[in-house]
This record gives sequence, C-alpha cells and structure tokens, in this order.
Amino acid sequence: MTSPDDVTVFMIDDDAHVRAAMMRLMKSVGLRAESYATPQDFLQRKLPEGLHCLVLDVRLPGMSGLDVQRRLIEVGVRIPIIFITGHGDIPMSVAAMKSGAVEFLTKPFRDQDLLDAIQRALEREKEARQQNREIRKLKDRYETLTAREREVMGLLVSGMLTKQIASRLGTSEVTAQVHRGQVMRKMRVKTPIELGRVAEKLNLPVMN
Repeated sequence: MTSPDDVTVFMIDDDAHVRAAMMRLMKSVGLRAESYATPQDFLQRKLPEGLHCLVLDVRLPGMSGLDVQRRLIEVGVRIPIIFITGHGDIPMSVAAMKSGAVEFLTKPFRDQDLLDAIQRALEREKEARQQNREIRKLKDRYETLTAREREVMGLLVSGMLTKQIASRLGTSEVTAQVHRGQVMRKMRVKTPIELGRVAEKLNLPVMN
C-alpha cells in the first residue's frame, strides 16, 4: 500500500478500543492518522494540505455519521468517506453510498478490507484533485476569450461550420475563420471535437 508523506487518515469512532486498534493499523503501514471520539472535535479541525480520507462510524452520540457526511457536504468539504458500523443497516448503507461514500464496512471487518478501502479512497481523492486542477486550467483559458470568441466557441461545439457561423453572426467568412483560429489557439485544442470535450468539462450551455 502506498503511503505518501502528505496523506492523513482521519478516524471518528466513540469506542476507544476501536480507535486504538485502527491507529495501530495505520502506523503499521506507515500512514499518518488522527482519531477523534466525537464528530464535533473533527469538524473543528482545519484539514491539512495533501491527500486525506475519513473513516467514520455510523452510530455516534449526538450526531450520526450520515449527519457528519451531510455537514461536510454543506460546508463544501470534499473528503472521501469510509463508513464503519456494528449494525448491518442496509438503508443507511444505501444512503451513505448515494451521498458519495467510498465503502461501507460492517464490524468486525478484516484489517485488509479497511486498508483496501482507504487505498481506494485516496486514489479517488487524487483523481478528483487532478480533475479539479484540469478544470481550473480550462476555466482560466476560457476567461481569456472575448465575448465574440465565446460566442464562436459555442457555435463551433454545436456543430456549425465556419460559413454557418459567419452567417449567424452577420460577419464575413474570413472574420469568422479568424475568430475560430483564436478560439482554438487560446483553448489549446486542434479540432472542434476536442473543443466540444472542453465545453462539456466546463459545463457550458449548448447553443442552438
């Protein structure tokens, strides 16, 4: 199991024995971990830089694991969650997974099952961050387009040819071609198909 220095595994469980056992397990594979007895203690913690995931008991005093999941979503904290529970509650499991949980483990679970789930969670977090970085770059490029170039981009990804774009905008075909070239250059793509993929990632509205 990979254990990069910038990884932190957070754990919330009101059972001190479970917390201690999980902390020993994390230490045995070289993972940095922090454990909390209550959700409130964790929610006050500012997450560090780097990759992290949360191992979260479903049944906690005062605030359930699902409540913690909802609170994190509400405040915009995106952290992959692995739920653990001593109760095989299927509806609760379904709700947790629908809200983005990575795994739902029923106690007692094998150490390797938890480690595998943590690995999946960290991989998901890594992929999500890479995607977010890519989206930010695309947004920055899109911001460099003029209003007319954005209009041309929208028409291009809708499937219009240069001649049709010129007619739609009431400009010459040469002018439309220049705008098209600027769009392709600034967005760093070579074909309208690539541009269409960019538009999808940016969730731009489709022009008719």
